[in-house]
Amino acid sequence: MKNKRQHYGFITALTMIVGIVVGSGIFFKADDVLKYTGGSIKLGILVFCIGAFSIIFGSLTLTELSMRTQGSGGAVGYYEEFISPKIACGFGWFQVFAYYPTLIAVISWVAGLYTCLLFNLPSTLEMEIFIGLIYMVGIYGLNILSLRLGGYFQNLSTFIKLIPLLGIALIGMFWGSPHPVLPENVELLSKSDVSLGWLAALAPIAFSYDGWIITTSISNEVKNPKKNMTLALIFGPLIVLGVYLLYFIGLNNILGTEYIMSMGNSAVNTVGELLLGNQGSKMMLIFVIISVLGVVNGVTLGSIRMPKALADKKMIPYGEKIAKVHPKFELSLGSCFTSLGVSMIWLVIHYITQKSGIIRTSDVSEVAIVFGYVLYMMLYIKVLKMKKDKMITSYFKGIICPIFGLLGSLIILVGGIVSNPIYGTIFLLFCGIIFMTGCLYYDRSSLS
Repeated sequence: MKNKRQHYGFITALTMIVGIVVGSGIFFKADDVLKYTGGSIKLGILVFCIGAFSIIFGSLTLTELSMRTQGSGGAVGYYEEFISPKIACGFGWFQVFAYYPTLIAVISWVAGLYTCLLFNLPSTLEMEIFIGLIYMVGIYGLNILSLRLGGYFQNLSTFIKLIPLLGIALIGMFWGSPHPVLPENVELLSKSDVSLGWLAALAPIAFSYDGWIITTSISNEVKNPKKNMTLALIFGPLIVLGVYLLYFIGLNNILGTEYIMSMGNSAVNTVGELLLGNQGSKMMLIFVIISVLGVVNGVTLGSIRMPKALADKKMIPYGEKIAKVHPKFELSLGSCFTSLGVSMIWLVIHYITQKSGIIRTSDVSEVAIVFGYVLYMMLYIKVLKMKKDKMITSYFKGIICPIFGLLGSLIILVGGIVSNPIYGTIFLLFCGIIFMTGCLYYDRSSLS
């Protein structure tokens, strides 16, 4: 009998992974990667491959869990079934109150940033945050009013965002013109020897690659999830790696590393001008904004379901109200508004951290992403134990994949700390407090 809640097919699951991962980080983190690597393209390629290491082997590892459960909540369901309900509650709290909302807040701000560039609006942090808030509320409204519209927009934005990425990649391969001249009012950032400082590039790389695990939150709404989710988790990261490498190399061939480092987030505008003339930069910015909004939409698709997933398991306060599904919208409005409220709070926190500059070139979402990789290590270790207990027969998926997933997570943790030793560590501890609060809430609720 067909499950009425299975709204999405393989294409939506695949485009959700590609659409969330590709779209924001690659546009405004490429310059950060080059700065941390001292302008070395080879080191840049290396860190992109290391980042892919984590998601490719991490996702392949999690397919062993996704095939063995029909539980709701995505990764939360994995922790509940394979680790413990207490840890699942802690992880769920981390996702609801730190992971999802920091991503939504930062990426919405990025959409606001590029919108200011497109319409020549004052590029003040306040204006960027305000426009980001409008985008955030609009995307939430779209997904609340129509499940199908949210899915359609995800598919459409994914294909649209690949146009400039693949276009720059292909043109860059055959680009023979000299690199553009840096404007006089822009300070030149030259190549340098960074020694082991390149490890700090793993923090923006983690951001650029993150989002793949969010797809697991709609596992029980995907048709034939054992087949479609497994295929999506395998092919999605491979597509992302290929697109990233081609774009990164193409961008550097066209502009040059020093130009990209010096111009920062606006370097992509120059590509548009070089390729398409005076209106090219605006066309490029339109593509970028659609790409970024596709990421916001994909993260929102997962985020609005998480409070309800916890409420169904009695892992969050006011669970009875949050668990109620609206008959018309087929979603929990309490879950949606909880997600929106927390995201708005983090947008304010993001504004404060950017205004004060306390975390330098990083942002609050990078820290949450790094902490997430620490928690994923529990699942990787569980898969190793399942192989030992002969529940998994494949040596590749039971040994190789989880070991490489663990290694990738450790490298990203080191990179996150190196990029911002003081405040990065403080925010990691803050994420840990949220996680522990969730664990303590489970102990308290289970006793009552």
